[in-house]
Amino acid sequence: MPAFAISLTLGSYQLGRWLQRRCRGNPIVNPVLISILFIGGFLRLTGTSYETYFDGAQFIHFMLGPATVALAIPIIHNLERLRGMRVAVLAGIVIGSLVSAVSGIGLVELFGGSRAVAVSMAPKAATTPIAIGVSQSLGGIPSLSAVLAIASGILAAVSMEFLLGLIKVRDWRPLGLAAGTAGSGIGAARAISIHETAGAFAGLAVALNGLTTALLVPVLVHFWPK
Repeated sequence: MPAFAISLTLGSYQLGRWLQRRCRGNPIVNPVLISILFIGGFLRLTGTSYETYFDGAQFIHFMLGPATVALAIPIIHNLERLRGMRVAVLAGIVIGSLVSAVSGIGLVELFGGSRAVAVSMAPKAATTPIAIGVSQSLGGIPSLSAVLAIASGILAAVSMEFLLGLIKVRDWRPLGLAAGTAGSGIGAARAISIHETAGAFAGLAVALNGLTTALLVPVLVHFWPK
């Protein structure tokens, strides 16, 4: 089963990349989204449980950590550019992380959701492992946090170029920061595919946003009116 689950995962992602190339890099044709739909459909048609599939794909789950660390490569290549923008970069990431957490908790409570769902929503902009860890430590629903983190990443990867284009942002640096802060690893992957500079800033944003989320969300949840 492990060999089949890994082959299914990698094959579906390669299918997504092929379709995106056929569509001239259209961000709406996102490889991660296509992979999720393809694998979900396959499991449904074959009657295979998600637990069985996940047990077989543990190696890919393990590689999430090294893949996140590998985002440091474009950062190193663009270190001089990053050094000159420390204050702006840090301020943007901290504000973005805070807005994401506050909006997550606020919207759930505004529409009458439970406290557990609100807490699960708060770390949605962080990478999936961090979102799961933060949610679990605060009494949230880790599986829901994982789904929300992936959904946020896909949404950011699909929409960031269009939204930044509306406000006429043509600089790769803010595009990368937005991709990494709002879309974590999935957004960063899209940024890297667009331009190396965007990828460098996205990789930095993923790392710092993860740290900021892990520090800010527990404090925010503690002081949020119950």
